[in-house]
Amino acid sequence: MKAAIVAALLVAASSAATQSMPTPGEILASAPAADWQAVPAEDLLLLEFAGNRTLAIQLAPAFAPGHIANIRKLVADGWFERNAAIVRVQENYVVQWGDPSEKAPLPAGLIPSPDDGYERAGEAPGYHPLPYRDAYASSIGHAGGWPIAADGKAHWLPHCPAMLGVGRNMAPDTGSGAELYVVIGHGPRHLDRNIALVGRVLEGMENISALPRGTGPLGMYEKPEQRVPLVQARFAGSLPPAERPHFEVLKSESASFARWIQARANRKDAFFIGPAGGADLCNLMPPVRRSDQLK
Repeated sequence: MKAAIVAALLVAASSAATQSMPTPGEILASAPAADWQAVPAEDLLLLEFAGNRTLAIQLAPAFAPGHIANIRKLVADGWFERNAAIVRVQENYVVQWGDPSEKAPLPAGLIPSPDDGYERAGEAPGYHPLPYRDAYASSIGHAGGWPIAADGKAHWLPHCPAMLGVGRNMAPDTGSGAELYVVIGHGPRHLDRNIALVGRVLEGMENISALPRGTGPLGMYEKPEQRVPLVQARFAGSLPPAERPHFEVLKSESASFARWIQARANRKDAFFIGPAGGADLCNLMPPVRRSDQLK
């Protein structure tokens, strides 16, 4: 569907139509199969931390190819299982994991500081802008199942809850991918274009967002026994087909996605008194479902 058609669907809601608008959940439940796109198994990173705390993460190789190439090497080498643990849980901010000693040698062939993950020049392919204001970008929208911020010259992934970033030291260091974090609080969008973003948690946020907060500076765990070891890291593509989890993301260009955005911004079901008439980009993260659990 053309971007203009999607935009028209977003803004063309009369008062009568708004009154009868289905809820966002109803729109997703009725979305046809053709409006969903599968998450590639080779981009689906499966992590397990101690205590059976699992995460399913979709990586974004188009946005950070160098960093993600490093992450693939780290997974293939078994580096995370040998060395990584959750070392930081900061309230309303991030959960971060890596090597607590910062001394474990990295696999051969890693790029020390890949030059990507901050922004990409030009417009995102298939970009569908939203008609809503944003404090951090002149334009916001979606492309390829990802939230997008843009300024007419470049586009980038935003620091929204559940987004996956790469820990780094002071610039020009950009991080190797051996230290990663997930946003667990209100989107710290001031970090946009300052730290590489490489993906998004699709499932399992409850397994890390409820961890005890660190009491050290920036939420660091001060005692070794507080750390949560990373016990397994693998890609879904490495599993036998019958054992792979399967996820789908609602297509950014679909009519269902446009209707869902309109409903999120103009809630008129029984609970709501006055519709907001807009929505924050981080409240419009592309919907995800487990296609292998559909009835």
